[in-house]
Amino acid sequence: GCREESITAHYFHSDFQNGTYTKTHEWQLIPEANAKPFPDYIPKQLRDDYFEACLIKDKSPKASATLSRRCLQGIIRDFWKIKKKNLFEEIAALEEKIDSVTWEAIDSVRKVGNIGAHMEKDVSIIIDVEPDEAELLIWLIETLFEEWYIEKYNKAEKMKKIVQMSKEKTQQKKEAQKS
Repeated sequence: GCREESITAHYFHSDFQNGTYTKTHEWQLIPEANAKPFPDYIPKQLRDDYFEACLIKDKSPKASATLSRRCLQGIIRDFWKIKKKNLFEEIAALEEKIDSVTWEAIDSVRKVGNIGAHMEKDVSIIIDVEPDEAELLIWLIETLFEEWYIEKYNKAEKMKKIVQMSKEKTQQKKEAQKS
């Protein structure tokens, strides 16, 4: 939608005998991340964490999930003004304020993000996060930005226009009555 150039490189393995090609790698060159631009009224730190999660989702999905978790915590603290000892308690405090499907997805981001944020007691246990899983977590962050910040902002702007319209109409009525 931004009408800017986009360049993606693909690497294929070819089997000349069978005439088949298999894509083995893909790189997003321009823009360097498939991150959506978000307005400045969303705090810069949240937008930066979101962008970085998008930037590294293919190279390090586990780190991307951790950044999504961090971004989620920032959203809860900023938008809902919930600040507790840890993310687990903050999400628990959020449960009664939002719909159950969204709450469960948010709690799931915490759990997946914990994989990168907290070492297992047995360091030989390694749980990977796949790029498509990191993409889902990024999608949730985008959805929360849109539903919580952007919709709230747009609603407030339209409400201001209605109030302004009422003031103008009231003023027009007063002027018409004077004539």
